[in-house]
Amino acid sequence: MLDLQHASHRRLNALTGEWVLVSPHRTSRPWQGQTEAKSDAVVPSYDPGCYLCPGNVRANGERNPAYENVFAFDNDYAALLPDAPQTEINEDGLIVARGEAGRCRVVCFSPRHDLTLSSMPVDDIAKVAALWRDEFMRLDADPLVGAVQIFENRGAMMGASNPHPHCQIWATDSEPNELVKESHRQRDYFAHRQSCLLCDYLALELGRGERIVCENDGFVALVPFWATWPFETMLLPRHHLGALDEFTESDMRALADILSQITRCYDNLFATPFPYSMGFHQRPSDGGAHPHWHFHGHFYPPLLRSATIRKFMVGFELLGSPQRDITPESAAERLRAAR
Repeated sequence: MLDLQHASHRRLNALTGEWVLVSPHRTSRPWQGQTEAKSDAVVPSYDPGCYLCPGNVRANGERNPAYENVFAFDNDYAALLPDAPQTEINEDGLIVARGEAGRCRVVCFSPRHDLTLSSMPVDDIAKVAALWRDEFMRLDADPLVGAVQIFENRGAMMGASNPHPHCQIWATDSEPNELVKESHRQRDYFAHRQSCLLCDYLALELGRGERIVCENDGFVALVPFWATWPFETMLLPRHHLGALDEFTESDMRALADILSQITRCYDNLFATPFPYSMGFHQRPSDGGAHPHWHFHGHFYPPLLRSATIRKFMVGFELLGSPQRDITPESAAERLRAAR
């Protein structure tokens, strides 16, 4: 019998088909690597120099309205442009490039500069979720859009250039790599078993309970069996939903509540505004039927053992495959205790 809590082993990521190396015996090794400095700076509720605060001028010279709830606009420095040339370079299949058109949007969660999802009331997070749904539906209807990625980078160490609570939405012509892998695995599972991969996986996890962090009537937050990041979590709706356009008001409220719960777990565990990259994966926007696709959210936090020790992808992970020391089961136990 393989001892998952003590013996080194590999775990298969059922969503991507990739393997993760788990080395639980390494958690006892001393840390002499880089640590991150903690900031005790007080964040004001309004920052006159912030380009996301209400009424302030953005980098392109436009002035934000005096918004009171949520606010969305086209990114002033968009990574994707709708008029990108649709041309291709292909030299013997060795040098290949294709034009990629798209749109980039910014969503401000609140006019308050000093808030985070973990400190916002659930009612206010529900307004953010409603705007996500509206933005998705509008972009999903655009014939030039093939996929819509909603994501939030929180914290300077995750590349967030502004602490104001906000996220980004990138609508791409093609389907991004991670969605391609997940779509392929979900489609194959559905074809062979006539059931949904993530519906079946959630039922298994609910039966075991050891990797569940928090839940409500509509959603479950868990540490996936194949997690790569030390305190990675996944959010799963209890019933089958392919994308935000299928969400009822009850679903939106449940999503807001589970986001509130899991982000507070993170902050409580490390007693700090917890850094992470978070995003939702949903069906492609190609107009086709995707009964195999199950909407879900990913949280990828970089902190390893404390608020000052960060996990980097280096060495074997860059050259071989991802590796983790803290098992998903122990991570889930620590997150549950932080509720």
